[in-house]
Amino acid sequence: MNAATDQASKRYSLTFLFAGTLFISATLMFILQPLYGKLLLPLLGGSPAVWNTCMVFYQTLLFLGYLYAHYISVKFSSHRQIQIHAVVIAISLVALPIALPENSIPPTESNPTFWLMGTLFLAIGLPFFVVSTTSPLLQKWFSKIGHSTSEDPYYLYGASNAGSMLALLSYPFLIEPNIGLLKQLSAWSLGFGLLCIFIAGCAAVLWRSQKIIITEPSATYEPEELSISTKLHWLALAFVPSSLLLGLTNFISTDIASAPLLWIIPLTLYLLTFILVFSKWANRIHPIMVSLQPIILLPFIAYAFVDPAALPYWLNLILHLLAFFVTVMVCHGELAKNRPHTQHLTNYYLIMSFAGMLGGMFNTFIAPFIFNAVYEYPIMIIAALFLRPGFYSQKISLQLAFPTTLLFIGLAVYFLNDHLSPTLIYSATNALILLTGLSYAFRSRPVTLALLSGVILFFTFGIQNLISNTIFQERSFFGVFSVRESVLADEKGMPEKYHELFHGTTKHGAQRLTADLQTTPLTYYSHQGPIGQLFNIYDRQDQSWEIGSVGLGAGALACYAKPQQHWTQYEIDPLVIDIAKNPKYFTYLKLCGKNLTFKVGDARLSLKQEPNQKFDLLIMDAFSSDSVPTHLLTREAIALYFAKLKPDGILAFHITNRHLELKKVISDHVSHFKLSALIQEFKPKNKIPLVIATDWVVMAKKAETLTPLRQSRLGSWQKLPLYFDMKPWTDDFTNIIGIWK
Repeated sequence: MNAATDQASKRYSLTFLFAGTLFISATLMFILQPLYGKLLLPLLGGSPAVWNTCMVFYQTLLFLGYLYAHYISVKFSSHRQIQIHAVVIAISLVALPIALPENSIPPTESNPTFWLMGTLFLAIGLPFFVVSTTSPLLQKWFSKIGHSTSEDPYYLYGASNAGSMLALLSYPFLIEPNIGLLKQLSAWSLGFGLLCIFIAGCAAVLWRSQKIIITEPSATYEPEELSISTKLHWLALAFVPSSLLLGLTNFISTDIASAPLLWIIPLTLYLLTFILVFSKWANRIHPIMVSLQPIILLPFIAYAFVDPAALPYWLNLILHLLAFFVTVMVCHGELAKNRPHTQHLTNYYLIMSFAGMLGGMFNTFIAPFIFNAVYEYPIMIIAALFLRPGFYSQKISLQLAFPTTLLFIGLAVYFLNDHLSPTLIYSATNALILLTGLSYAFRSRPVTLALLSGVILFFTFGIQNLISNTIFQERSFFGVFSVRESVLADEKGMPEKYHELFHGTTKHGAQRLTADLQTTPLTYYSHQGPIGQLFNIYDRQDQSWEIGSVGLGAGALACYAKPQQHWTQYEIDPLVIDIAKNPKYFTYLKLCGKNLTFKVGDARLSLKQEPNQKFDLLIMDAFSSDSVPTHLLTREAIALYFAKLKPDGILAFHITNRHLELKKVISDHVSHFKLSALIQEFKPKNKIPLVIATDWVVMAKKAETLTPLRQSRLGSWQKLPLYFDMKPWTDDFTNIIGIWK
């Protein structure tokens, strides 16, 4: 190595240049993901599945970017690579500034996944592709510039993931609360321009270094060719964590707590694992994680799956996140430990990105169609155990023996018992917990540990289905819906069966099954509650009202309909309509919905098509879930609702929510539009079956419209308080953090 190259190797500025470029690239990537996802949410009702579908798109583009980086680095000289990449960057500038394509309307009668993928590709495909090529391509360039660390540039991957994690955490806590969407889009475009300048700087360094090194004799070291087994091992080690990430995100929102922004935590931990396994401490951290995994697995399976009711939801959440982090650390630690010579660097990253894409596709396109719940999550927990070091520590046949025997014993007990008594189920649960403790003895035998854990989880889910009395469960783009048959104590203290509809962990309605009570609205919609009071008070004048209702649930509201009225029901998920219409589960619509018209799709888009001043009453019931469709709560949305209401029409908002104070947002709109508004935070005084606490706000243009409600003695209607710390929610700006309880 000559003096010029030796001097270049000592300059820390080169490290900062390349690391800084990777940092900027990753930051742009992970700001664009939530930014564009938020831009799309108004078209798809705020569904968590939008995030998962966007993730698949990003993973797909990431794979294509890595494929491009691998191809040009293998096929072309350094100078030619720079020229080709300059052309690709120039073409990508055509897509700036990024924005939502005009007339973007998703399909209403079919799954919108492919429409969403196509929209993302048209809008941000080119710039995101350029961003996705940066990490492998620049690390490959760095390996050729003659720097003192060029032989092992993988530590730069840590800078990339640090940028990703910083962007991920800064978006909801710094960017979203302070900058509107339009400014975010403009700032991102400027950031992309800055990235192009930094890439040009890295290219200039490579161009000059190749002129210096070109006369040097080529290195004599010839790295070994990659075997198929090595590539498949990398593939598995990257596929499982990718699938596990999306599986845990879905599982949290479905089975633990559907709280806003919870998806950030698993993704942050996922990125943190990459930073740690490619750091200088990796060799010390990895053995610790391998040892910790079976220790954490014991309480994790015992309490998070076998007996989840034994822990509060927040502790259950911590246990899932801890198990996820350690599991991914083991997989990524093995992946980093087996990284190849820099000659195979782009191939290594290509396989990693391909596996990440496959993991996302499995969770988004395959799992929802073959599973009726988020079973891909526990499946990947088992798969991760197979990937522990020591797979061949003992003959596979010997590792299979114990779990297989237990499986046959368990199945025999199940099929030989005609009636599974509570005592038998309790004994089986205790046996599963005992087996969980026993699993630690097989920590050095990955196959036995994985299969034993799989047998435990298999019987665990079977027991849980028996206990929960779930009579229907299905999965759609918008989540997991289930109907459960439960028992209550009626007014005489006698047991009585009833049905409940759940979306994940959020109850969306219930119905008593006795003939004289099947048309009685319950839960949030009871006669004693605010919406029941509203219909009671306006009973004389609402005989021929035109009523619109957003959000169907089990269909209880339909039983307030009168023969002369016409109701238009807006519902984004066709599966909810199918459940509510099926008399095996609920009969509200069959008995009460004679003059009811359904419109499928996002309510705001559907309402735009309605004539102005159509409705006497518009009921907004899309906010009881914690995945709140924020686009239905903006100033523009409120203006739309009142345009569709008659001059003396009423807008009713159901704002019951476990985590968010939606009344703050509505209060600001009331002040801005100079509306009259009343709120009732209803708590039942008497213990009436299935009559629960619920919060409602009613609004009108004229104060006298709400006078009968305010003067009534049926409930405690209060004037909606003012909040002076609220920044207005608009289509350009919403801030979930600002209304967290």
